[in-house]
Amino acid sequence: MAGRKRSAPATKSPRAARSRAGPSGTAQNPAVPTVYRDLLREARRAAPVESPERPTKRLKRPGERTRKPTLKENPDDGNDDEDDIEFEDVVIPAATVQTVFREDSDEEDEDDIQFEDVDTLVSSSAVPAGQQLAVLNLNLTEQKNAMTSSRAVERRKAIGKAEKERRVHVHKIHLLCLLSHVERRNRWCNDAAVQETLRPHLTDKMMRLLNPRSTLIQYGRTESLKTGLQETSSMFKSKFRITERGLRRALWPENEEQLKDYQIPEDSETTHEKSDFLDAAKSLQGSRDVGAQLFCALLRSAGVEARLVCSLQALSCVPGGPTMPKQKGDSSSKPTKGELYAAAVAKYESTYEDSAPLSARRRLGHPLATAYNVPSIDPPPSRPTSTGPKPIRGESPYPVYWVEVLDVAQQKWHPVDPLVTGTQWRPRALEPPASDTLNCLSYAIAFEADGSARDVTRRYAKAYNSKTKRLRIDGPNIPANRSPGVNRDGTPSKWNAGERWWRRAMRRYRRPFPTDLDQIEERELAAEEAKEPMPRNVADFKDHPVYALERHLRRHEVLVPDAQPSGTVGAGSKGPLEKIYRRRDVRIARSKERWYRLGRIVLDGEVAVKILPKQVRRKSRFGEEDDDNSENDDPDRVGLFGDDAAGTPIYMLEQTEVYKPPPVVGGKVPKNRFGNIDVYVPSMVPEGGVHIAHERAAFAAFILGVDYAPALTGFEFKGRKGTAVLSGVVVPTDAEEGVWAVIEGLSDLEAEMEEERKRRGLLRMWSRFMKVLRIRERIYAGVDEEAEEEAEAREKEKGVAEDDEMGAGDVSGGFMRDDEGGGFFID
Repeated sequence: MAGRKRSAPATKSPRAARSRAGPSGTAQNPAVPTVYRDLLREARRAAPVESPERPTKRLKRPGERTRKPTLKENPDDGNDDEDDIEFEDVVIPAATVQTVFREDSDEEDEDDIQFEDVDTLVSSSAVPAGQQLAVLNLNLTEQKNAMTSSRAVERRKAIGKAEKERRVHVHKIHLLCLLSHVERRNRWCNDAAVQETLRPHLTDKMMRLLNPRSTLIQYGRTESLKTGLQETSSMFKSKFRITERGLRRALWPENEEQLKDYQIPEDSETTHEKSDFLDAAKSLQGSRDVGAQLFCALLRSAGVEARLVCSLQALSCVPGGPTMPKQKGDSSSKPTKGELYAAAVAKYESTYEDSAPLSARRRLGHPLATAYNVPSIDPPPSRPTSTGPKPIRGESPYPVYWVEVLDVAQQKWHPVDPLVTGTQWRPRALEPPASDTLNCLSYAIAFEADGSARDVTRRYAKAYNSKTKRLRIDGPNIPANRSPGVNRDGTPSKWNAGERWWRRAMRRYRRPFPTDLDQIEERELAAEEAKEPMPRNVADFKDHPVYALERHLRRHEVLVPDAQPSGTVGAGSKGPLEKIYRRRDVRIARSKERWYRLGRIVLDGEVAVKILPKQVRRKSRFGEEDDDNSENDDPDRVGLFGDDAAGTPIYMLEQTEVYKPPPVVGGKVPKNRFGNIDVYVPSMVPEGGVHIAHERAAFAAFILGVDYAPALTGFEFKGRKGTAVLSGVVVPTDAEEGVWAVIEGLSDLEAEMEEERKRRGLLRMWSRFMKVLRIRERIYAGVDEEAEEEAEAREKEKGVAEDDEMGAGDVSGGFMRDDEGGGFFID
């Protein structure tokens, strides 16, 4: 395309400016005098031709703003036409080919070299004779893998159902061990020797302030107690030295290798016995946990009612619990900043350790610096090495142990932490944040001097219902707690499985009879829980005991028709607003089959509040249906009320009534199509009948000849089928006494037959023993054989006669005979 002229866009370019300039390159501006134009022309002719330099950047004046071009005002727009610009033909020089020659040390076989197609043609004349071109392969795969591997975050492997159950059991055991540990430390605080050792540290003024006079007003007694605690805490903190590491949060290991490489810190607590605790009271040094326990003993020695409070650091029972960090010796772990800095310092010192230090004059850069007499400066004296204990680092800034003091004037317990936070009367200042991996407040247990304990977590947790309770064994997110508990009479319980277990665990530390102070504190903790503010994010509304979102309702949960929202919450900045309802407006809806199992039936004409879609059964990797699915235990699968193709309709409790079975008329018990009667709950027993739950009830009713019906009390689901469970029979009320009498008679008869079988078994054993003795006597003593044969014949005849008598008197019918044991004794 050489020699062709192209039209350029109408832009103001330097070439266009030079085309309008004069012969000297300056613009013909009539405002410029001719003298200046002549001088500029001569200067250009005398100056050598050089590449133009970049003009210096004009400094911006203060307050001046940089003006940016706009769409309406473009600085590159020109007013010239496109025809005024012409392009010249420029010859493009030939491309220079860069050649790389392989050295002898880099020689490889020809089969290992891979050639790629190159679009650029290179002539053979550019390569010297005797040399070959080496092709460089650019492999970006390794670089890409290296970059992605460094950025990729290691994902933890999800734990299975068995592991979740195991963690729950381990969590329970750990809780019991920690409770026993705190109970033991609480007894140590009551030791007389420990209190006598600590009491001299209190002055008379502190004793008067800690025990205010009863003549003071309520406000004065409270202020006196607060002042005394402040002075006592300051004194104790100044005297006690923290030299050991206390308790911290327990973490789960990711694998067994972490447990093998785990090492207990060298500065861990060494107070294991009561004598060690007494030594710590004398020396006033140890861990901060021991310090809080000694402070509790100090207050008790002064006559103050003090409780020892501990935040139990148990292993997490939730699936996403924290895990142990990787050890420093692990090759996969990255070096920390401290290690990198130490390596850089070591490299610097090893490089410059032999070089002589520069003098002060040489370090001064001025030429006349050598003429100045620099005075000699002595090096500063080195700091004396401290012989005291090293400070404990790496501990949580929040305490694990602290003390609660009773304000008698107001009948309230107040927390005091003298060593870690140095606060008092501030319970919310003792809760660590969720980001603290060394401390977690989920169980705060307070032990009194008499050994009783109380769970006071609600006093210190800011969000007990929405966050703290999820970390506990009685939390709603534990798999075993999702289904409501059932009482002994079959009615639903208000406590779930985890709450019942925790109440049984704390029953050991409960007083037989609660005092007035216990009742006041219980109302106070309930008020603290009730005034908890509404959660601010959507995740905290799940399983909340007070509030609920419609998205978090379970499969069998519905809202009442007249439910009014209490507020709204947004799922993110751009998410839609969702209505917040009260948990009391949530009802559990069940199908007709489930209500029938609970002894209720749906009223006629009721409309279902919800239609449950059919769930597709999961299939395993072998193509079979998963038998571990929770839906296998669904009683709706029996289908006594039919099955809707669109789904299963469910109804609320208000849409049902108590089921009344047909009564017993004329001694006839009503039966279903399977020949039995449904007795899932006691209210399903028909009027005029009685349920006898005994294994021999059916046989007894058959002997008497009364009408009866086997009682169906439930189903056992194994795999994909449900098996009916029959427990006892239902008979008319008039025949109840007779059936029980026959049952007792059959039980006595069976007991007699059992004794008779044992007696005959003993006789057979003794008979065999006597025969063995006679054989031994015959061999070694030479007994007459004829007399022995006659004696055996007489015993044989006697045994046959006894068998005939027993056979004639056997009226048991279906009971097993003694000769049916196969040669063994029947127990």
